[in-house]
Amino acid sequence: MKAIALAVIAAACLQAQDAPKLFYSKSFPGSTPAYMEIQITEKGEIEYREAPGEDNPITFKLTGGEAAQLFDLAARLGHFDRKLESGLAVAKMGEKTFRWTRGAETREQKFNYSLDPDAQALLDWFERICESALRFIDLERTAQFDKLGVNRSILLLEALWDRGRLVGPDQFLPLLDKIAKHTSYLNMARERAAKLAAIFRDPPPPKTNAKDNGQGK
Repeated sequence: MKAIALAVIAAACLQAQDAPKLFYSKSFPGSTPAYMEIQITEKGEIEYREAPGEDNPITFKLTGGEAAQLFDLAARLGHFDRKLESGLAVAKMGEKTFRWTRGAETREQKFNYSLDPDAQALLDWFERICESALRFIDLERTAQFDKLGVNRSILLLEALWDRGRLVGPDQFLPLLDKIAKHTSYLNMARERAAKLAAIFRDPPPPKTNAKDNGQGK
């Protein structure tokens, strides 16, 4: 039985090693941050770093459906087996790297700007993930070191949510709950934190207009 269990564990490890992963990085000296990268598994597990090899990445979790969208876009791009750079004379917007790996197989493309609609859609996903990570870092920092700045940090987080660009809102719940319950924070920050946590736990249905409902003329 022990031998069978070890064989199952070994098979699971090999399967995990062969599972595809996506990698995105953006290097833009002079911006803040000057470098960012994310790694994503098929299960939607994300690691965000602001330096290559950083020991303590910010971790996220996408839903299965969200992760499937990213990997589908990568597949439509041939897992980055073709050039994505437009070659147009446009402003420098940071060097982006798209990379797909599965086991020992690796494919990647670097570009400044791409005209490919699938590349643009995938880039938007990656950018949303990075924006969400930055909001998490900001809220975590202010909650610990700048209690007067917490209300502003929550407002920025709420704005990201309102624009439909927040990814993995569940990860913010422990921080928002802590702020809502702790009397050391401003009342307006506590109230806003409690309200936002409630929205994240029970998101409202997508908005539809009268025309969409068949009520338009």
